[in-house]
Amino acid sequence: MVEKTPILDALTYFFLMAGIAIVGFPIVYAIIAATLPIEEVSRVPMPMIPGDQFWVNIQAAWKKGNLGSNLTNSLIMASGITFGKIIVSLFGAFSIVYFNYRLRIVAFVSVFCTLMLPVEVRILPTYEMAANLFGPLQGVWDFLHMNALAGWFAGHTVEVQLDWCLLDSYTGLIMPLVASATCTFLFRQFFLTIPEELCEAAKMDGASAMTFFWRILLPLSKTNIAALVVIEFVYGWNQYLWPLLITTNPDMMTAVIGLQNLIPQADDLPFWNVAMAGSLLVMMPPVLVVLLMQRWFVKGLVEREK
Repeated sequence: MVEKTPILDALTYFFLMAGIAIVGFPIVYAIIAATLPIEEVSRVPMPMIPGDQFWVNIQAAWKKGNLGSNLTNSLIMASGITFGKIIVSLFGAFSIVYFNYRLRIVAFVSVFCTLMLPVEVRILPTYEMAANLFGPLQGVWDFLHMNALAGWFAGHTVEVQLDWCLLDSYTGLIMPLVASATCTFLFRQFFLTIPEELCEAAKMDGASAMTFFWRILLPLSKTNIAALVVIEFVYGWNQYLWPLLITTNPDMMTAVIGLQNLIPQADDLPFWNVAMAGSLLVMMPPVLVVLLMQRWFVKGLVEREK
C-alpha cells in the first residue's frame, strides 16, 4: 500500500531543490561569467544576465591556456588510468577468488590496506621511483658488479648506471596511479556472488581458467566495469598534485594544471571571464562521459547480473 504523505513529499522536494541550487549555482555563475566582457565581470556584484562574449572568451582561454595539448594530455592520462585500473583489478580479483595458493588472504589484505595510503602520503617515494624506475635495483646491480662479475672486469673500471626516467611522459602520468585497491575489492566482492556451479560447469566442459574468465566472468562484469569507467575517468581527469609534480614541460601538462595559466596574477588584469570559460572547457569531457554512460553507471551500482 502506498501512503500519501503530502507534508513529507513537500519537504523532500524542498531539500532536493535546495541541494540542486547549492550545487548548480557555481556552474551557472561560471557560465554567465564566461559570456560577459571584462568590464561587466569586474563589477560588484556581477550582473546575472548572460552576455554575448562567450565564443570570444572561449577562444582567448584556448590560446592563453594552451588547452589544446593540455586537454589531449588529460584525455590520454584519464583513459590510461581508467583502463589500467580496471584491467589490473579484474585480474587481481580473479586471482584472489578463483586460485588457491599460499598467502592469498595476505595478498588481499595487503592490497586492501593500501586504501589507507592515498597518493599524497606516498608522493615522495612515488616521485623518486618515477625519476628513476631502476633506482631501487641500483644497489643490487652494484653488488653483483663488485662480486659475481668482478672477474670479468678485472683491470678495468666500468660503471653502469641504471636509469629510466618517467618524468614528463605519459607512462609516468599513468603508471603510478594504475593500481587500485577499491576496484580490486569491488570486483572481488562481485566474483564472490557468482555461483560456484558456473565454475564447476566450465571445468567439466574442459574450459581453462582464462576461458572461464573471458567467456563467463567478463560478460557478467560489464555493468560493474561501466560504473567503474565513469568513476575512474573522473578520478584520473581531476588529478592535480601528481601531474603538477611530474611534469615540467608545458606540452606535457594536463588541463587541470593548465588552468593556472588563466588565473589572474597580482599585476594582471582580472580576466575572470576568460578563466571561467577555460573552466567550462576543462569540465566538459568528464561531464560528457557521465551523461553518455549514466544509464550504465546507475545499472552497475544497483544491479547484479548473474
